[in-house]
Amino acid sequence: MANDQNFNPITAAGYRQIEQEIAALEADRPHKIASLAEARSHGDLSENAEYSAAKRDLRHLESRLRFLNKERQYARIVTPSATDTVEIGKWVTLEFLDDHSTATYQIVGAPEADLAAGKATQVSPLGRAVMDHQAGDIVTVVAPAASYQVKLLRVALTAPDTPN
Repeated sequence: MANDQNFNPITAAGYRQIEQEIAALEADRPHKIASLAEARSHGDLSENAEYSAAKRDLRHLESRLRFLNKERQYARIVTPSATDTVEIGKWVTLEFLDDHSTATYQIVGAPEADLAAGKATQVSPLGRAVMDHQAGDIVTVVAPAASYQVKLLRVALTAPDTPN
């Protein structure tokens, strides 16, 4: 087996999401192939916009499948421990010390990053700064535009509004 540094850590939910997208694309593949065959049957391919679009759509689907299969191949599911230390899969509530606003994020593997959904990757400036810290710690986040400090208010296995 290859060295662990060759693999991408990911939560179990993130892995399931990759598998679900692969299944959906594989289910859509026969439809895309049929659309391409139908468009091809319309004659002259050099001026057939429907054929060009169908070919592009199938190429896009195949490309996305290759990408997701590589992500799945190199993914290693991480199960967070029951400690109060920040690690992949844990939820952290932070206070930004410059304006005293708060935010809650789940620390996730890179393939799962979605800040709008409250998922910060462990390799982002924020994720890197809070990893291996505990509630009560104040850490400095070094971002490209500026540095700022955050205080970890809560570190847990569940989001604040979900039952333990």
